[in-house]
Amino acid sequence: MVLLYHHAESIGLVDRPDERKRHVGNIPLIGGLAAFFGVIVSMCFEGQSLLFTNVLLGTGAVLALTGALDDRFDLSVRLRLLIQTAAVLTMIYCTGIYIHTLGHLFGYNLELGALGIPLTLVAVVGLLNAFNMMDGIDGLAGMLTLVSIGGISMLQGFSHWHSIILLLLLAASLLPDLAANLDLIGRKVFLGDAGSIMIGYFLAWTLIQLSQQSHPYLSTVDVLWCVALPLLDTLQVTVRRLREGKSPFKPDRGHIHHIMMDAGLSAHTTLVALIGLAMALVFMGMLTRHLAPGSNLLTFGALSVIYVALVGRVYRAQRARKTSPLATAQWLVPIARKSPAVAHFLAPAMNNYEEHDEENEQKAAESSKR
Repeated sequence: MVLLYHHAESIGLVDRPDERKRHVGNIPLIGGLAAFFGVIVSMCFEGQSLLFTNVLLGTGAVLALTGALDDRFDLSVRLRLLIQTAAVLTMIYCTGIYIHTLGHLFGYNLELGALGIPLTLVAVVGLLNAFNMMDGIDGLAGMLTLVSIGGISMLQGFSHWHSIILLLLLAASLLPDLAANLDLIGRKVFLGDAGSIMIGYFLAWTLIQLSQQSHPYLSTVDVLWCVALPLLDTLQVTVRRLREGKSPFKPDRGHIHHIMMDAGLSAHTTLVALIGLAMALVFMGMLTRHLAPGSNLLTFGALSVIYVALVGRVYRAQRARKTSPLATAQWLVPIARKSPAVAHFLAPAMNNYEEHDEENEQKAAESSKR
């Protein structure tokens, strides 16, 4: 990472602030590349030489390079999707692994056959872009990765740790980036598109492999709960942008972390709250996996509808009133006053709202005296 840091400016791998990105100064986008090199070196010492792992690392290298080039030259969405599609199809062709079954749901074994190939393409491309879109505040994408890997470990059982050795090495390789990203050590660096895309790609294929083998460690619904928050937020952003007649890939400040910060919460509070939410969703998945087959899928579907509707409503309220922190605070203050736990996270937004409310009352009193 140190070597990449000193050359980041000269090769143009730096993130510059703009109206959507509110960091200070030019920040090197080398955290993801450093983590990928760490995984490659670790796998060499680990000694595994499986076809699945080799092809995954090879196609992952192509995507990491594409992400780095996107950070440098801002590649078109069409070109990025084309390269991502080629990587997924290469994995399917070389390994023969794809989503061929949805498992036992509603009393039936749902076999997909060849229809599983386009579903696999959508799933992998969707998840790698989901993590890319969630990489909006310091530490969020990296911490969500650790939550997902922890969730996979718990759902499949810690005794099967060897089946996710690549993800465990990825988690270890991300720790230096997280420490630098959160200003715990050295100078700040960002994960970059190379890192967020690599994370989503490795997670997607590992989850597919675990759920599609003859004796699966995870069900297809377990997979959804392991990466629930990135999936839910990408779903709500996609639905909203399509309803507005925009491209799903057109960036804006409509992700959950943007909405929370525009409501007056600090980046640190937002990070803690979202990681807590991601962990709660994984725990919910652990509880619902014991329900009747299909019921856990219905639970995830109902949660998706609620999330899309609720977050979309808050986003529209912020935009409509053009005073984002006060607008959202006004809507959430009654809830916060009834719940001390919620009030703790919403304290900055509530303070702003109450100060604004007091100013209005003073102005009204002064005008009435006149």
